[in-house]
Amino acid sequence: MNPPLEFALMSNGTSMAWADVPEWPIPELVLRTGAQLERGARLCAWFGVPEGGAVRVVALIAFDADNTLAVARSEPARGGYPSLTATHPQAHMFEREVWEQHGLEPRGHPWLKPVRRSAGMAPENGDFFRVDGREVHEVAVGPVHAGIIEPGHFRFQCAGEEVLHLEIALGYQHRGIEDAMVGGPRRATMSQVEVISGDATIGHATAYSSALEALAGADVPLRAQWLRAIALELERLANHTGDLGALANDVAFLPTASACGKVRGDFLNLTALICGNRFGRGLVRPGGCRHDLQPDRLSRLGERLGQALSEVEAAAGWLWDASSVRARFEDTGTIFAKQALDLGMVGPAARACGIVRDVRFDHPSGWYRLAQAPVAVWPGGDVFARTRVRSLELQRSGQFLREQLGAPVEGEIRQDVGPLRPDTLAVSMVEGWRGEICHVALTGADGGFRRYKIVDPSFHNWIGLALALRGEAISDFPICNKSMSLSYCGFDL
Repeated sequence: MNPPLEFALMSNGTSMAWADVPEWPIPELVLRTGAQLERGARLCAWFGVPEGGAVRVVALIAFDADNTLAVARSEPARGGYPSLTATHPQAHMFEREVWEQHGLEPRGHPWLKPVRRSAGMAPENGDFFRVDGREVHEVAVGPVHAGIIEPGHFRFQCAGEEVLHLEIALGYQHRGIEDAMVGGPRRATMSQVEVISGDATIGHATAYSSALEALAGADVPLRAQWLRAIALELERLANHTGDLGALANDVAFLPTASACGKVRGDFLNLTALICGNRFGRGLVRPGGCRHDLQPDRLSRLGERLGQALSEVEAAAGWLWDASSVRARFEDTGTIFAKQALDLGMVGPAARACGIVRDVRFDHPSGWYRLAQAPVAVWPGGDVFARTRVRSLELQRSGQFLREQLGAPVEGEIRQDVGPLRPDTLAVSMVEGWRGEICHVALTGADGGFRRYKIVDPSFHNWIGLALALRGEAISDFPICNKSMSLSYCGFDL
């Protein structure tokens, strides 16, 4: 695929002058972006940048086969523009967000409603799609759930037990992290980044730090890149193990549920062994890392890792050997490959549809340019496939970690990051355990953040959960939901 001339080409973890980003009238930007999506590109980000009383829209697209990113922007616009979603569904949530945040209406959008803003007192007070007919009834679940989980509202249209349509309303946490980033970076900015989605602390902290390093033109020491990769894979292991146990629990298979609950804690403790915090807070910083692995702790980390990997492999084996588990997982909550491509899904949920899509492979940065992490793909698109991908990633991330710990890199772990370049755009992508984390930072004339865009993988994938439930029994919602394992807070920025 030849990259487009009407977009500026970039690589992951790089920056360019804002003035060098190609500019088009917004209808032309929509047409040109749509043309590239038709050619197989995908939409990583679509967001607004206020300018006076108008808004510029920025389009960031990825050409995965070419390891290339491309960016363009619109001229300042007011009022509205022809919707990209009408022909390319992967833009639907992005366009709703731009409309909500800036009032720029995508005309022709099939279901234009707020993404996070309350309608009245809560998001579920807004309009919902309804199915009419005899025997059709509506089931409303949440935002308060029967468990210690985050708030989200699920509106099912059902005929008996069969789900005809599911609509998901989020936005209950109103944290305003993107708004808080403007004018930064400040002392509090790193702490805000680390809680974008607390179970993906390392992923978001790495994306943010890489964006700042690109803006400052700073090189990160190799040992720091190595440490970041170790922490990212430990984060993947802990969360995949927890999900494996939760899925087993949802179908009442208690041996794996119990074992994985314990082993998840073991993986979290390995992260704590590196930096003192089980979720990795305080480890990754712009310019490198704050904590190092001395030889004695490196040795203990390797020993404990081997034991934990053996235990989780045994627990996964019990799960796959149980015919009752396979009967519940197979052909449940299927998302077809074309649906996943049309929606721009990412991470294990996309790879479980047979799609090879992994930032570590498609757009490697940091240590992954030097040490390739194998990509786990499984066809099928059902709960079984999504669970199987997690199980395969446990094996492959475990092997990757064994190799890296066996050949540690020497050197410094951090260097100073100088002032950020003014009027510059930087893009940083990381393959978090849920999928692609994308941070886009734009500085103003003073070098501070003029706009900071965060795209958590859940932003791409929540609509996939809605599709997975179509034609399923409503009782299958828990395992479909857990097999996607999406973040509420990562969405509610």
